[in-house]
Amino acid sequence: MRETTAELTALQELLDAAHARSTKHLRAIVTDERTMTADELAKALTGMCTLNLATVTATGEPRISAVDGHFLHARWVFTTAESAAKARHLRKRPAASVSFVDGERIGVFSHGQVEFLTTDHPDFDEIEQHLVAHYGSSPSTWAEDIAYMRLQPHWMVGYAFDKSKLTQ
Repeated sequence: MRETTAELTALQELLDAAHARSTKHLRAIVTDERTMTADELAKALTGMCTLNLATVTATGEPRISAVDGHFLHARWVFTTAESAAKARHLRKRPAASVSFVDGERIGVFSHGQVEFLTTDHPDFDEIEQHLVAHYGSSPSTWAEDIAYMRLQPHWMVGYAFDKSKLTQ
């Protein structure tokens, strides 16, 4: 868990606002008892989480693929090759949705804008260090054109069917 108090506070505000403006249907499923707090999310989303990443084509057709996601400082970080369709989509249309679902244990759903992180970005070194520690090598060594991305969410909901099982 790398989130600061300020990041957790901002994430909690985002979660509360998203849940409040969600549909009646979603709120019937993601009840108050099943809604995860910022602190619970930060503690549960450690290591690599396989994310479903949704983008759109130039003609507005949806596309979904999977990426290795890492929840760092209350935002999803992931990499892919610049030559991947998802990277091309996001370069032109940075709006994206991501979800992480682990059976009935946990579900996290986010919508936002993807930012591309270059080596001169102030957060790049910390992200790179985290990824190297996890994988044993830098994603930038896996291909010539690896892009580092982060979702800046404007909507996020975290769900746990039984929050008491999150620590098991």
